[in-house]
Amino acid sequence: MEITQVIYVNGKQDASRSVDYLILFANLLFLMFSDHNNIEANLTGQEEMNTTMEIESSSVPQSKNYKKWLRISIYVFFVLACQALSTILGRVYYENGGKSTWMGTLVQLIGFPVLFLFRFFSQTKNPKPTEADFRKFSSFTILGSVYIVTGLLVSANSYMSSVGLLYLPVSTFSLILASQLAFTAFFSYFLNSQKFTPFIVNSLFLLTISSALLVVNTDSENTAKVSRVKYVIGIICTIGASAGIGLLLSLVQLILRKVLKKQTFSTVTDLVAYQSLVASCVVLIGLFASGEWKTLTSEMENYKLGKVPYVMTLASIAISWQVYTIGVVGLIFESSSVFSNSITAVGLPIVPVVAVIVFHDKMNASKIFSIILAIWGFISFVYQHYLDEKKLKTSHTSPVGDPHLLPAEEGHTNIHSV
Repeated sequence: MEITQVIYVNGKQDASRSVDYLILFANLLFLMFSDHNNIEANLTGQEEMNTTMEIESSSVPQSKNYKKWLRISIYVFFVLACQALSTILGRVYYENGGKSTWMGTLVQLIGFPVLFLFRFFSQTKNPKPTEADFRKFSSFTILGSVYIVTGLLVSANSYMSSVGLLYLPVSTFSLILASQLAFTAFFSYFLNSQKFTPFIVNSLFLLTISSALLVVNTDSENTAKVSRVKYVIGIICTIGASAGIGLLLSLVQLILRKVLKKQTFSTVTDLVAYQSLVASCVVLIGLFASGEWKTLTSEMENYKLGKVPYVMTLASIAISWQVYTIGVVGLIFESSSVFSNSITAVGLPIVPVVAVIVFHDKMNASKIFSIILAIWGFISFVYQHYLDEKKLKTSHTSPVGDPHLLPAEEGHTNIHSV
């Protein structure tokens, strides 16, 4: 009897447990089904959210990229157009009765207030300096010395360039001036430890031969307007201006890296503007000391194109040089100094071609060969700096693409007479 009761109780418990297991299993199925639907809904919502975020995030960089390349295109146009325009207008001034080399020098520099306006309107795009940044700047005495030294060098370069443009055809002047890249590499070897790689040596050789061809062929270039002595003086002054520009570029690189130590957009813009201010004062002193200021009134009255075109020509030269400078500085900080130098190098051979069309300069075999050698030298020079930039980018030692920071090892601010 006890055994029967035990069996009965155990059977009853087993049945009860079976019912409980069935109920639990049904509940689990219900939960699994409902959770599956929720998971699918959540996944669908998450995918939609991710797609929306991807679209939004991809549209922002594309917009920024578009604006950046638009600015770069504008700066490239400034460099190429104004480099040729300022040189051609300088020759127009001399061709139509302009005789003052000091005035031809002054108009290259006197437009420097445009740089302050450019800096002012660009402040919103660049980080404002903090008190810690100001502590990094050198003292006013050192800054003043930097502006004075570079300003004196700029004034000398601009004056020699003006004399060269007066006595030489535009095509010859531009091709000789293109040797500034070779002088830049030469002076950078001593001031900035520039390595003489095979490409740099090739560039030095080609640009030297290119200029030498024009120097030794003086007979084919002499005209009735310019004597042989003045022609030689023009060649010497142009070579001196080219060497001075190369020294200036190397010196500016050294100053930015060793003295100022704050290679921002405002630093470079201030350096260019204030050295132009100093150079303008020096040239003004030369203009009054030489007595050429007394002849400016008669020069304007006897100008072949008239008084108004006389003023407009000088004003256009001044503005075009400063717009060119804005383009150079803008390219440095939107891309890199290498890219800025490359665009400037590309623009140099454009001037001789334009000069042949506008002034009907002679394009003999030696000049054509000189242009080919110069372009070859430019390519070699630019390719070496491309390799340097690629190496720096790979090693992550210099943010070349940072629009607010100038690479410490590549600070070639290609400033022609500024």
